[in-house]
Amino acid sequence: MTDTARLDTLETRIAHQDEVIDDLNKTVIAQWREIDRLTRQVAKLSEQYATMAQTMGPDPDDGAPPPHW
Repeated sequence: MTDTARLDTLETRIAHQDEVIDDLNKTVIAQWREIDRLTRQVAKLSEQYATMAQTMGPDPDDGAPPPHW
C-alpha cells in the first residue's frame, strides 16, 4: 500500500469517525433533555401527591383490622 493510499484510508476513517461522534453527541443531548424532562415531571407528581395526602388527612381505618376479622 502506498503512502497516498494509506493517507486516503486514514482520512476516510477519520471522516466516518467524526460522523459517528456527531451522531452519538446528538443522541446524548436528546437523552439528557428527556431525563431532565422526566425528572421535572417526577418532582411535580411528588408535590401533587404530597398535597393530596395532606388534603385527605389520615385514613380513619388505618391500622384497623379488615371487616371480615
